[in-house]
Amino acid sequence: MQTKKKEGKVAIATGGGSGHLPVFLGYVGYGLADGVTVGNVFASPSAEAMHEVDKAINSGAGVLHLYGRYGGDIMNFGMASDLDEMEDIPVKEVLVTDDIASAPKGSENKRRGVAGLVFAYKCAGAAAEKMYNLDEVARIAQKTVDNTRTMGVALTPCIVPEAGKATFSIAEDEMEIGMGIHGEPGIHRTKLMKIDDVVSNIMEKILEDLPFEDGCEVAVLVNGLGGTPKEELYLAYLDILPMPKGRGFLDTNDT
Repeated sequence: MQTKKKEGKVAIATGGGSGHLPVFLGYVGYGLADGVTVGNVFASPSAEAMHEVDKAINSGAGVLHLYGRYGGDIMNFGMASDLDEMEDIPVKEVLVTDDIASAPKGSENKRRGVAGLVFAYKCAGAAAEKMYNLDEVARIAQKTVDNTRTMGVALTPCIVPEAGKATFSIAEDEMEIGMGIHGEPGIHRTKLMKIDDVVSNIMEKILEDLPFEDGCEVAVLVNGLGGTPKEELYLAYLDILPMPKGRGFLDTNDT
């Protein structure tokens, strides 16, 4: 957590299982989160640990719980909120739900949170630094979530240390579109595609799901979740860059 507190500032708490670095620890700092609680690999931290973090970062304006929508985290952050309220610490909660592969359009509140956390941290963190109250910081965080869409692609499974084996199997010449951050099933499997085709495939789905109109300004985040070389991310970004303009959106790099 941050070592210096600003009196009267809303504190932002986040957290979740290990294995997603730099999330969550990497997003503690000025204009971002104030404290995190980290559990074992892919396992939620305890409610008691979350409560201790909340007590440490609270500076009188309350705490916003901002984290991805996953069952264990929802349960434990919920219990931490109950413990906070027993000690008169105001708490609000915003769940990040950006992964369009995890639930259909119209059921956005059932989606998982993945890379969209980055935008939520930045927008809510900026609001907190401006000394907005807890209701307003939560509103801005929710608005950010409501306007963020992501989708992932996986080539290989991960190995959870406690299990000692791959979470799933996939052929060397295959890839899975829409796979979740813990290896949750995606939309479909296909043979390996060139980066241009991968980008076209996922961006078509993202652009169709966005709740925007012509002339809206958008920001693009290309995230490799730590497993993709920067050179490949740059190639993906070059393919993505003209796509929002083709749909009538304004890319932030042009403004």
